[in-house]
Amino acid sequence: MSKAPDEKDISIKIHPIDKEKVLSDYYLSIKDCKKCPLHRTRTNLVFGAGSANADIMFIGEAPGAEEDKQGIPFVGRAGKLLDSILSAAKLRREDVYIANVLKCRPPQNRDPLPSEEQQCLPYLHRQIEIIQPKVICCLGRIAAHALLRIKDKMSDMRGIVHKFHGIPMVVTYHPAALLRNERLKRPLWEDFQFMLELL
Repeated sequence: MSKAPDEKDISIKIHPIDKEKVLSDYYLSIKDCKKCPLHRTRTNLVFGAGSANADIMFIGEAPGAEEDKQGIPFVGRAGKLLDSILSAAKLRREDVYIANVLKCRPPQNRDPLPSEEQQCLPYLHRQIEIIQPKVICCLGRIAAHALLRIKDKMSDMRGIVHKFHGIPMVVTYHPAALLRNERLKRPLWEDFQFMLELL
């Protein structure tokens, strides 16, 4: 079981009735963020979507073109595949919470820069603190590296219960990787089953 360095359990609990409002208020407080240059090229800040009372929180790396256009995470081709995977696992998008490490799209969908992650991660940390999911699932190595502050290979991060501020975390492939390589479908499905066992 691996932990994010210097982690401590998140101890501030928010009543389930208040979570939606707290999350909504938080979005309003950051929606005009200009902390890094990505604000100059964004159409929309992509905050997150789903239930503020979710047991499962999925975290990707950054919005793509369609997400930037709509202001909603995972609505492009990879998002449609994620919806199918959720359905097969008997989960509904509206019952989980989906967010990204970055809230704004990097140009040409390049990988996030360390400076961008540094500015944006506190927003994600606060979302996790508000939602208090029972399990976090990192979709892809970039999200896992950002949250766990490690640089391990995907094969070394899968199949392990990591911890993020006391919350169990699993790592699996980003749905976009499946669009490029169908052989990853089985390992991703195995990771989903592993995650569901933690609930």
